[in-house]
Amino acid sequence: MKIAVVGTGYVGLVTGTCFAETGNDVICVDIDAAKVEKMRNGEVPIYEPDLDVLFERNQRQGRLKFTTDLKSAVDHADVIFLALPTPPGADGSADLRFILGVAKDLSGMISHYTVVVDKSTVPVGTAERVHEALAKNLDESLFDVVSNPEFLREGVAVDDFLKPDRVVIGTNSEKAEEVMRRLYEPFVRSGNPIIFMDIRSAEMTKYAANSYLATRISFMNEIANLCEEVGADVDAVRKGMGSDSRIGKRFLFPGVGYGGSCFPKDVQALARTAGQNDYDFQILNAVMAVNDRQRLRIADKIEAYYGDDLKGKTIALWGLAFKPNTDDIREAPALYTIDRLLAAGANVRAYDPEAMDNVKELYGDKITFCEDQYAALEGADALAIVTEWSAFRTPDFGRMQEALNHSVIFDGRNLYDLRRMVEAGFYYDSIGRGVVK
Repeated sequence: MKIAVVGTGYVGLVTGTCFAETGNDVICVDIDAAKVEKMRNGEVPIYEPDLDVLFERNQRQGRLKFTTDLKSAVDHADVIFLALPTPPGADGSADLRFILGVAKDLSGMISHYTVVVDKSTVPVGTAERVHEALAKNLDESLFDVVSNPEFLREGVAVDDFLKPDRVVIGTNSEKAEEVMRRLYEPFVRSGNPIIFMDIRSAEMTKYAANSYLATRISFMNEIANLCEEVGADVDAVRKGMGSDSRIGKRFLFPGVGYGGSCFPKDVQALARTAGQNDYDFQILNAVMAVNDRQRLRIADKIEAYYGDDLKGKTIALWGLAFKPNTDDIREAPALYTIDRLLAAGANVRAYDPEAMDNVKELYGDKITFCEDQYAALEGADALAIVTEWSAFRTPDFGRMQEALNHSVIFDGRNLYDLRRMVEAGFYYDSIGRGVVK
């Protein structure tokens, strides 16, 4: 099939590359000419495992192309995916100006039957607004608007796209349904479902899924904080809960809160939608409040340990990305930790396998960026672990003690066994477990 993907951010680039991998002819469109030129030259603008291999292969074989010319991509395409940013506005609602702006442009370009697909995460009712924008200059027989929310986890997005748990498609058109079915059938040969539903339900499904996962995270963080107060071990509690088939094991790990491009803005947007419809979504408001507190949990522990006197102290930070296997720092808990430490007068030495360039753009020389995880420890008074990269899970504890001024670790991801920390001789404060002194 001939596909255009408008927007080459995280969702758009993965979507276009993976559709090309199954033999489709894909053109990706972006207004950033410098970015397009880099992609034409084979440079992948984001870090995502396995994406570079598919990107190179499909570009080399001519199935994946890049352009700034929207009109040429529209003339080429039978299906147009809108994978544009929907950042939160000042009131928490999703900003739809990019999507609606492109829809307005498309209304003057489409000349043959085309399926226009909302791939971005958008509020309920957006497809109707896109349809309205297209219909201003187009006969309605020339297009259908479809909602096809993405369920891509950063760090495993390629695998999620190629082998999805499910594909959700919202449409009221049999013609568009058949196009989307043919497009996605290669990805569900193992039997996972393509679920067709009305458009508004498809739009709601994405928000409901992400908000529920965020709720699980905030709930476990509250349980972890209570465990610290009553002397329980959240790891034991988590295992006991997760063994219940009604609950399951996933998203029960406590930490320093959720971040990234999806959970914060999606929870916020759903709460805003509820408010616009005069519904008080109390659980979501609590989820956001808990997360706001939790992402400062490590900074709280550090300040408590030093009696709120961090001036002149040096804290090593392991992890800057909001999660491992990505360079995405949007709403990353590490950034909130850094801000708090700098405001308290501390020095920060940081290391992350992929995200340091992005953080440098924000902080410049306000913090020290180090070549590896052990270099970050040199001369530091304590270590704070904020992102659970695999490289941090089995470190050389002896080497760590030699580099640190004091054997002190604040672990926001519960990477280490408490007994091992006792044996190694560390002061070790994690989330929801007893402090090793």
